Amino acid sequence: MPFGETIAAPATPAGESALALVRASGPLVPALAAAVLGCAADSPPPPRQATFGEYRALGGEILDQIVLTRFAAPASSTGEDVLEITCHGNPLLVQRVLTDLLARGCRLADPGEFTRTAFANGKLDLAQAEAVADLIRARSDGALRAARRQLDGELSRRVQQFSEELLQIQAEVEAYLDFPEEDLPGEAPAGPRARLVALADDVAALLATARHGAFLREGASVVIAGPPNAGKSSLLNALLGRPRAIVSPEPGTTRDFIEERLLLGPYAIQITDTAGIRSDAPNEIEREGIARTLEKMATADILLLILDSTIEPPTLPKEALLQLTQGTTLVLENKTDLSDSKNRLTFLPESKHIRLSLKTGAGLEQVHLGLLEALERNFAVSRDDLVVTSVRQVEALQRTRAALLGAVEKLDTDAPAELLASDLRQALDALGEILGRVDNETMLDRLFATFCIGK
Repeated sequence: MPFGETIAAPATPAGESALALVRASGPLVPALAAAVLGCAADSPPPPRQATFGEYRALGGEILDQIVLTRFAAPASSTGEDVLEITCHGNPLLVQRVLTDLLARGCRLADPGEFTRTAFANGKLDLAQAEAVADLIRARSDGALRAARRQLDGELSRRVQQFSEELLQIQAEVEAYLDFPEEDLPGEAPAGPRARLVALADDVAALLATARHGAFLREGASVVIAGPPNAGKSSLLNALLGRPRAIVSPEPGTTRDFIEERLLLGPYAIQITDTAGIRSDAPNEIEREGIARTLEKMATADILLLILDSTIEPPTLPKEALLQLTQGTTLVLENKTDLSDSKNRLTFLPESKHIRLSLKTGAGLEQVHLGLLEALERNFAVSRDDLVVTSVRQVEALQRTRAALLGAVEKLDTDAPAELLASDLRQALDALGEILGRVDNETMLDRLFATFCIGK
């Protein structure tokens, strides 16, 4: 935000609601707070105190009864003077309040501009700023917890610890370069090797949480697969609790995949119903559907393989069998309500088998429990674990670790100390990017553009 401007935007979603919030940030806030309440310009309402009154538009018209709260700089969310106006949640009222603020000299805020202003004013670092967006978009309890911890600065403190250790090592190496004749401690410059290895291991351990971060951010991918007419679409409908997919006794009804999101216990999952797999597909459309099923199976976190327990298990394509691994596949033996149903435990015996009838609902609870167990086994994160949730942070940590390992290699090969120092500087720069300690306007523009307006 250019110096001296005051920005304004709705901070609550569009649509009817009991209440709505409009925010403003910038030097005009004290005068705005006084003007909209009809106070003298030199007597704005006191900061950090909710004030009930009537919103008076620029032309004198009373728009609504409001609750106004002013926060004086620098003790505010953005570090500037901030105004929060709570009005009734009629979209027309919200628009009229916003239009009036713009007429009084405010500018409509860009997406993420409030948070970017807070970052620019040192109220939070870039990792914490990303956590704001994660907190808004979290789809599960685990995602909320991870975002909250990052917003509280836990990731920032860990990265700061890495930076401080690296700065100390760098100082020793730089001192050796400047004063090679001095008797520096630790057999400089080879002495830092053990510390560099330990630091690279610590970075790797943090990087290993990225898989859990992606799961928390996007949810687990659960794919329903199996032969035609085994009950895949019925299973999707049963898990969702509503008739999302067409169910028909005719084989091959599903030609393309159907994706839906749902919350299962504390976990968000994206569940996909796919076309039936068989080796004798009669037409090109069904063969294309099978090809798409195999693509989805290849990227699934968990597979629900559903079988018709009244017939022999099918011969599946080799590509499908490669995905059906222990720990990530549940074999669901459907149609147990029929008299000719049989146990099919010899088919994929290393996987968990669940007997069920989607017609009667018998066994559906076991499917829920089995799916939760698979999620816990593969994706559970301890409440005490710090999780990296941002792709940008992962990429920076990867470059940090690569530079640290490069420094270790140079120590092992007696490379010139100047090259070692270069690797250490690259690692330090990469860590600095995580917290936003680099001047990269393009990166900042791209990051904050993903935020919603008003945040």
